[in-house]
Amino acid sequence: MDVYARLKELNLTLPDLPAIGGIYKPVRQAGDCLYVSGQLAIRNGEPVFPGKLGGGVTVEEGQEAARACVLNALSHLHNALGDLNKIKGVVRSLVFVQSAEGFSQQPLVANGATGLLRDIWGEDGLGARSAFGANELPRGVSVEIEFIFAV
Repeated sequence: MDVYARLKELNLTLPDLPAIGGIYKPVRQAGDCLYVSGQLAIRNGEPVFPGKLGGGVTVEEGQEAARACVLNALSHLHNALGDLNKIKGVVRSLVFVQSAEGFSQQPLVANGATGLLRDIWGEDGLGARSAFGANELPRGVSVEIEFIFAV
């Protein structure tokens, strides 16, 4: 399966390489794993559905924000590897959801990301996952996600 062809079938394009917001590497390889630093729900330099889930941002909007995190990660991976077809699958994702008090549907928001990864890689796109609520996230984004991919 060609990842780029699959993205095209899904009517998706890789965004421009997102800016790095600190002193770190966006992608670091250790053995057969690629660790992707936390990717913010940013599109064209602006937060995608900023704010708190359960406090103005809907679960569906949070899922779209999570998909933006995936596309930003893929953009960094393409830059690091030169070819997304080198990726065998997803090992793990760690999803942070900016949440209003009482909001407990973080796993539903995370499904936006993991559903997209499954759409791209099939069963190999499903890895281990954790989803947490956070009081605040950088730039006011509603979702931030870290990833580990196998190569």
